[in-house]
Amino acid sequence: MEDSWARARRALAEAGIAPDRLTAVRPLGGGTYNTVEELRLAGGERHVLKVAPTAPGLRYEVRLLDAEAAFCRAAEAAGVPAPRAVALGAGAEGAWLLLTACPGEPWDGSLSERERTSLRTELGRHVARLHRVTGPGGYGYPSGALGPLAADWRTAFTTMFDAVLDDARRYRARLPRPVEEVADTARAAYDALDEVTAARPVHFDLWQGNVLVDRSAGSARIGGLIDGERMFWGDPLADFVSLALLGDIRKEEAFLAGYREAGGHAAFDTAACLRLALYRSYLYLIMLTETVPRAAGPEHDRWVRETVGPELVAALDEIAELAPGS
Repeated sequence: MEDSWARARRALAEAGIAPDRLTAVRPLGGGTYNTVEELRLAGGERHVLKVAPTAPGLRYEVRLLDAEAAFCRAAEAAGVPAPRAVALGAGAEGAWLLLTACPGEPWDGSLSERERTSLRTELGRHVARLHRVTGPGGYGYPSGALGPLAADWRTAFTTMFDAVLDDARRYRARLPRPVEEVADTARAAYDALDEVTAARPVHFDLWQGNVLVDRSAGSARIGGLIDGERMFWGDPLADFVSLALLGDIRKEEAFLAGYREAGGHAAFDTAACLRLALYRSYLYLIMLTETVPRAAGPEHDRWVRETVGPELVAALDEIAELAPGS
């Protein structure tokens, strides 16, 4: 098996960076999927190397690093702080992606309320700018894991939703409601998907751990939006799920103020609420199902069932309440 230093040197060489400039390799924590390492180069330059796992996962978890590279390009086009994709390749241990490193540390509980409010407003502006980027003309995962990009959002999202339901069946995931009942409830809201007519980049994993806070200039600022591997082209509203993970984005006044200030559209009429409930259901289905192939352990599995399970039920109940004819 190739060691970390050999793997890092090879990635640098393929990116056109002299491998003898490498001075340190340090594993980075916080992620639960890829192997992630910080590479330090002579002169102080830093890069991040991500290596994808080869173990089985969910159906959409194929060539995720291709999706992350697409997110990085979209963020660069929007002028949003995020890593820049330097090189994408594959080796004996799987696909890898070399990225520039962003300043800062993951958002944590050390922030004051004033800092948190300021950062949430700034984050809203960045996300709104990201959502102004236009897609390649189709909807869905850029990796092609679930097939080519679809011509409309309804086709793309229903394919995505069906795929995670298939995963739940295949892995016999412990869901709070039967798979077929989940499918039937979600189907009642599908007409609302037709309102989406432009594909935008959706990070879909913007919980606080994937937002870096930089204090190098004194005051706290957003240093970067990282780990864009779950990215897809779709409805910008879908990003609101992870931005208020296990909560309600409609209560996030500071974020919404920044989002609207930068030109983002955030109105919560019935159709928007139905779509938001669909996207919450999708993310929570992923979180409940992925525990099986990842085998994180009984304590984590119990936390997911007890914390995420009720959120899935709440999202499905909202669909049942709001969907026409329900």
